Amino acid sequence: MSQVYDRVALIGLGLIASSMFWAMKRAGLAGEVTGYARSAETRDTAREIGLCDRVCDSMAEAVKDADLVVLCVPVGAMGAVAAEIAPALKPGATISDVGSVKAEVIAAVAPHLPENVHFVPAHPLAGTEHSGPRSGFAELFDERWTLIVPMENSDRGAVGRVNALWQGMGAFTEEMDAEHHDLVLAVTSHAPHLIAYTMVGVADDLRRVTDTEVIKYSAAGFRDFTRIAASDPTMWRDVFLNNKDATLEILGRFTEELFALQRAIRTGDGDHLHAYFTRTRAVRRGIIEAGQDTDAPDFGRAKKG
Repeated sequence: MSQVYDRVALIGLGLIASSMFWAMKRAGLAGEVTGYARSAETRDTAREIGLCDRVCDSMAEAVKDADLVVLCVPVGAMGAVAAEIAPALKPGATISDVGSVKAEVIAAVAPHLPENVHFVPAHPLAGTEHSGPRSGFAELFDERWTLIVPMENSDRGAVGRVNALWQGMGAFTEEMDAEHHDLVLAVTSHAPHLIAYTMVGVADDLRRVTDTEVIKYSAAGFRDFTRIAASDPTMWRDVFLNNKDATLEILGRFTEELFALQRAIRTGDGDHLHAYFTRTRAVRRGIIEAGQDTDAPDFGRAKKG
């Protein structure tokens, strides 16, 4: 790949930003990458591990002369960050983000941006349960989807360059409007996370099942809930507060389905259960066929010993 931007600024230096830096360096997509994090400790760590070509001590310094500025902060903080960087943005610069909610982020960020910059929101559908500057790695986005969510009046050249950057970092890309994005993510990510948090919370409440039993016998399915529930609490608090309508709609549907399954179990309706599980199993096969997971036994986990 050839260079897409002369200078990129990353605001927030956690898992996604650090992975973006290593992925950009791997493919030579940016001339210089500057970075900023609110915490001095994070900035020190970034300097120590060589994360970013230059780590700055202020947001204004980080975004100065940047052709692309990527907001990699929790969605609840994006509006305040946009307001702070707005006066320092270079005319013609592109502003993007990596938030997993789009309509609310656009509403929070767009009003603060000067008219002479381009806003092209985006969302990489990639992550691990780890966070912080040390957690990033260049391969995080390889063959994973990044959704590009342009505004109605987004400059097509700016959108094309954001697309090229993500593809250069290994991702598949697709454009989507903000409301549809938020509904899709409520189904594929937000509601499953809330259900996982709930299930882990239920296990914590069931004192008749001991902590050691929960941990020892978790291979039965609970373990995969705990991986999801280990995700960054600030990020997920902000996701639910900022994607309220779509998440509540999907949770309402989930509750209805759950009641139907409860009724089938109570009444011994084996046909209903079998038909339901057959249908849902096909979804898993579709995910594997699309190359978005492996069908290896035990989710492809390495065995000990």
